[in-house]
Amino acid sequence: MLRVGLTGGIGSGKSAVVTRLAERGAIIVDSDRIAREVVAPGSAGLAEIVAAFSDRVLTADGALDRAALGALVFADEAARRRLEEITHPRVRARSAELSAAAPADAVVVNDVPLLVEVGLAPSYHLVVVVQTAVAIRLARLARDRGMTRSEAERRIAAQADDARRRAAADVVLDNDGGLDELHAAVDALWRDRLLPYERNVREHRAVREGWAVLTEPDPTWPQQYARLAARIRHALAPADLRIDHVGSTAVPGLAGRDVIDVQVTVPSLAEADGVLARRLADAGFPRVPDVRGGHPRPATGDGGAGREERLHGGADPGRPVRVHLRVAGSPGWRHALLTRDHLRADPGQRAAHLLVERELAAAPPDPGSTTTGDPWSAEEYLRAEAWATRTGWRP
Repeated sequence: MLRVGLTGGIGSGKSAVVTRLAERGAIIVDSDRIAREVVAPGSAGLAEIVAAFSDRVLTADGALDRAALGALVFADEAARRRLEEITHPRVRARSAELSAAAPADAVVVNDVPLLVEVGLAPSYHLVVVVQTAVAIRLARLARDRGMTRSEAERRIAAQADDARRRAAADVVLDNDGGLDELHAAVDALWRDRLLPYERNVREHRAVREGWAVLTEPDPTWPQQYARLAARIRHALAPADLRIDHVGSTAVPGLAGRDVIDVQVTVPSLAEADGVLARRLADAGFPRVPDVRGGHPRPATGDGGAGREERLHGGADPGRPVRVHLRVAGSPGWRHALLTRDHLRADPGQRAAHLLVERELAAAPPDPGSTTTGDPWSAEEYLRAEAWATRTGWRP
């Protein structure tokens, strides 16, 4: 199944997105509904809340008085955190139960208002954020929920700001326009990304990159890498492996193919072939079989064997990615870090590397190739080694 995290600030119109996704066939796990369930009368959650905040937060019939509780916690940071310590673990556990009960081919959308605030983004295959201008949100909260402006502003300030949500988002849905525009965006997301992504995850199939063209430098590449690395780290836990951004997109200001290269340092290829491979596939990074590293192989005395790797691709049709599992200290592992750092340090070498990239982009593609290879020439490798010796570089 595909696990999607959906979030957005209060008043952003997230519920409209949830409704549309449900109409298209998504299974919705509603964190707000679950949050009410875990503090229902007679529940252990409600008992713990009363113990923490007194019976002032109860109505006359013994139910939770949400307005009274809200007045307490939104004015007191420590109180809000105490409430979250009580409710969030229960909500997560119940959400996991509902997701596990979904069919194997389901697109499960977890509607989580505080997804970013509580650090849940890496646990999903994809994070979708609904974004709306603050002025529109304030108007909606006044119209639909009867909030005063000061109350609405206080609720908005208690949540993550738009910049923090965008940093966690694989997809941003703009909801500043009308409902028809929002529906069209949701339908396109469902058709073009969520459905094929789910199928690829279920079948452990990587998206074929094709012959990627060169693109201008994208300042968001490091941010995109950070999301992927967090997802990979979450998938591989409890193993605490080194993860690096390598390749052209790891060099600021360098044009390149729009493919994020991630290097995971493994103790051995045998470990890479076992549980690590299964966990990566389940997280949306299936193994690409029978592919060796595409680096040049100068004479190193190992016959090139030290450059072996295990390559995983991405199941997400909206984000080309290559995950290279390489042994710590191996020539291929060292080469990826060295060439990246050399290009970062030397603008002249970036210009020379771009010429190599352009030559490769102009060459006809290999129809039998599963992945595009890494565009590093042997001359670049030798220059990088000379730079490492001169500067005392270490990986």
